[in-house]
Amino acid sequence: MALRIDLQIISDWIPNGARVLDLGCGNGSLLAHLQKRGITGYGLEIDNNKFSDCIIAGVNVIQADLDQGLHQFMDQSFDFVILSQTLQAIKCPDFLLREIARVGNQGIIGFPNFGHWQCRLQLSLGGHMPVSRALPNSWFDTPNIHLCTVKDFEKLCNNNIVILNRIVVNHKHKYTIGTRMLPNLFGQIVLYKIKQQ
Repeated sequence: MALRIDLQIISDWIPNGARVLDLGCGNGSLLAHLQKRGITGYGLEIDNNKFSDCIIAGVNVIQADLDQGLHQFMDQSFDFVILSQTLQAIKCPDFLLREIARVGNQGIIGFPNFGHWQCRLQLSLGGHMPVSRALPNSWFDTPNIHLCTVKDFEKLCNNNIVILNRIVVNHKHKYTIGTRMLPNLFGQIVLYKIKQQ
């Protein structure tokens, strides 16, 4: 089974032999893919059905609520801590970001960019919360509680997080001139590689 393109980008950032922690790992597809390359680690997932999918896929998974933090892990116990498409569903994203930087030598964070031009257009002209490929749920049935933009995330990182790399792609997960020149306006999915300052 092919990975989502954002997960493939994450996979490309992780060297063989690394030890990873995948937060909100879903069905474990990223970890299953990484295991084929000799990468070891664990997934954390709260959803019972997805937890079962991980076990079936042969992925080491722990059932945990990310809003409680990562207290069960020691400082710098993983090479990479991954949080893909989950940041916006966390109650205290600033707290979890600090935990990621504490537990991992590096963190990889991916989220939908609420600053994308289509979101802005729907909100300003339509007068309603945006629905897009990156944010497909209506406001009343979305798991997202803390939507952010490229600028919001980078401002949050200014305190004690160093941004090592950033990739911004459109809804087709492609790099374009627009996503490079005006990432907050044209980027729908954003991926960051970070570390503690």
